[in-house]
Amino acid sequence: MKHFEGRPRLGIQGPTVSWLDPWEEERSASIMRTGTGSVVPAQDQTPPPRDFMDAIGRLGADFYVHHVIPGAPDHAGLWRDAEACGMDVCLGNEYGNINGPYIEGTSRFDVADADVLEAAESGRLMGLLYDEPEHLQINAAQYRKDGFYPHWGATNGLTLAESQEAVVETVAAATSRVRRLLESRGFEPGDAPLIAEHVFPVLFHAHARGGMDLCPKIMKESFQPLQLSTALGAAKQYGRRLWICADLWGPDAGPWFTRTSGFPGHSPEEYASALRMGYWMGPSHLFAENVDVLLKYEGSEFRKTEFGEVWEEFARKYVPENPLSWNHSEAEPDIAFIHADDSNYGQNERLYGNHGLTAGDEGKSVFHVWHLLSHRTIPAHGSCMHIPGYSFPRHKLKADFPQEAFPLERGVAMPPEERMHPLFYPMNNVLVYDERVGEALLGTPRLIVVAGTRLSEETLLAVRRRAEQGAAVIIASWLVPERWRTSGRVGEGTWIVADSFLDNDAVQETLEPFIGGGDCWRQRFGSGEVRMFRGDAAGFTLDFEIVGKRGG
Repeated sequence: MKHFEGRPRLGIQGPTVSWLDPWEEERSASIMRTGTGSVVPAQDQTPPPRDFMDAIGRLGADFYVHHVIPGAPDHAGLWRDAEACGMDVCLGNEYGNINGPYIEGTSRFDVADADVLEAAESGRLMGLLYDEPEHLQINAAQYRKDGFYPHWGATNGLTLAESQEAVVETVAAATSRVRRLLESRGFEPGDAPLIAEHVFPVLFHAHARGGMDLCPKIMKESFQPLQLSTALGAAKQYGRRLWICADLWGPDAGPWFTRTSGFPGHSPEEYASALRMGYWMGPSHLFAENVDVLLKYEGSEFRKTEFGEVWEEFARKYVPENPLSWNHSEAEPDIAFIHADDSNYGQNERLYGNHGLTAGDEGKSVFHVWHLLSHRTIPAHGSCMHIPGYSFPRHKLKADFPQEAFPLERGVAMPPEERMHPLFYPMNNVLVYDERVGEALLGTPRLIVVAGTRLSEETLLAVRRRAEQGAAVIIASWLVPERWRTSGRVGEGTWIVADSFLDNDAVQETLEPFIGGGDCWRQRFGSGEVRMFRGDAAGFTLDFEIVGKRGG
């Protein structure tokens, strides 16, 4: 994977509640543009298309993420304006996922072949973004209400491993179809990858194995180190590009410009830290969701909000003054966490969209490991905030204000202690690999933790050899053959077999030298390293220390 020349490409995603689609104003007024289940009227006038494209360019974006409206007759105007403004475009499928039409037997909208080819012919196409495919595989009734149709197809009747393989095979067929389509017209298929944009930290490895590039959402309702360690590991294991979406939808409310309940669900200060956090992960692309929160269109001109000021400072000042000397593919773990991905983020059912599969104790062991690696700050019963124990302040905002009251220029003055989404959790340079990781890719981490429901023979042997060569290994007993179920010294290293991870003295004693202090989150990229600390008492903002090689 090539070096990204000191910075990721920066982009901005199109409007959802602020103004209508500048190129398809009438059509966009009649469809659902958010996941709220209703048509939300636009809050601002619709700007002229060229003015809109110019405005995001002035903010420092060099690409635009466009929501494709199903059934739009053509996009010629979009491509003319993109060319005139020097803006590349990524086409997203979110509106189709919400409204249809769907691929038969699924809740998935694919951008039509004719639209893909038209985009490729413009010379401005840079990718096809699939919005939250992991969410819509598991929670298939999120948008489509006439039945349960998982995003990549039905898995009922299959085992857990077979369900995973069915998803991987369908993803591989989708990526191959687009590659063949572009190749048939003489285009370079690698210039328009399919990208999986995740709100939950599951299916990263499945999508990557099927051929998709990866795009974790940051902010949102995620535990940031868990989300990014998982995405970084999947991208490295399968040689995929890493995009990052700085998603302003979220759980909190406060005294900031607010388009609707939960949007934005993060403060401007958190947003500023999150952009820097995402940047130091070395992604190939980083974009903001959505433009609605960055700009208002008033009369005949755009006005930046406080969030627009944050983005512009990041794009125009912070990035040029802090060039990257690494990219995400150089991530090297001190702690490798290996587990099969059961698609469980704490919902404990509908694994891979399969109604016959529920989570057992072996699968839940993954959450227990994250709990320990984070100094017990990440809960032991799930991997994001859509689990019991979290009450989102945005729900109060929705109850107190009718839709027509928005936007709120200064938000609402809720007590700061009611906010529940910090950025900071301690983590000491972790990458996540799946149950198929080979010995060469595994590298030489100092600590290896193996949990979850299944493990390949190749990976088991690789982990055992790493223990013999000096690594400390903690492995779930149900993943180990009888001959290796004795804990103790193995060659130069340590082999700890655990029947459970929580409240296990041997596990805790083995972890202790490797998990670092509770005041730092580290991620290493070759000889460079980013260290993140609480920027405030609760960790809603971050302070950064960059160690090792720097750009110049």
